[in-house]
Amino acid sequence: MNKSHEKARLETLYREVIVPKLHKELELGNVMEVPRISKVVLNIGVKEAVSDSKILQSIQKTLTLIAGQHAVKTNARVSIAGFKIRQGMPIGVKVTLRKQRMYEFLDRLINLSLPMVRDFRGVNANFDKQGNYNLGIKEWVVFPEVDYDMSGKVYGLNISIETTSKNKQHSYALLKNFGMPFVHETK
Repeated sequence: MNKSHEKARLETLYREVIVPKLHKELELGNVMEVPRISKVVLNIGVKEAVSDSKILQSIQKTLTLIAGQHAVKTNARVSIAGFKIRQGMPIGVKVTLRKQRMYEFLDRLINLSLPMVRDFRGVNANFDKQGNYNLGIKEWVVFPEVDYDMSGKVYGLNISIETTSKNKQHSYALLKNFGMPFVHETK
């Protein structure tokens, strides 16, 4: 990991290259209007946690390795009788990354992990109305920090990238400039 006084590679790229490029490309009036990534949330929901609560500990350790920051357990907000879930029961693990750790994770995701996905042809450009992006990874072993033998079972995870953008086109341009390998163009 980088020392605290050094900037992450993608953070430097954003400040020196992407901001001026997007300011001109998106025809924004003020440089402060250029969209930026505010946080990245990694989340794993575990249905096996209903019957075996100890399984969350190993998943929490692995997600901590992937993120480089301590992961926390998440609890059910409502009871669902059909799934034998009670309110307050731990059913998942998440970690929220900001600033330098967020940029370091995105760098590893875009340049190391996504190319390791089997038959990878790019990711879909599906943004929500606010311009945030969600990406599902089917197998967490694509991350170099995960040792397949150590983890036992393979889990998938959801990666949510929250931006300050107000629309999909600006978010798409931002992530495309970071090097996110989208399958097709959206306009």
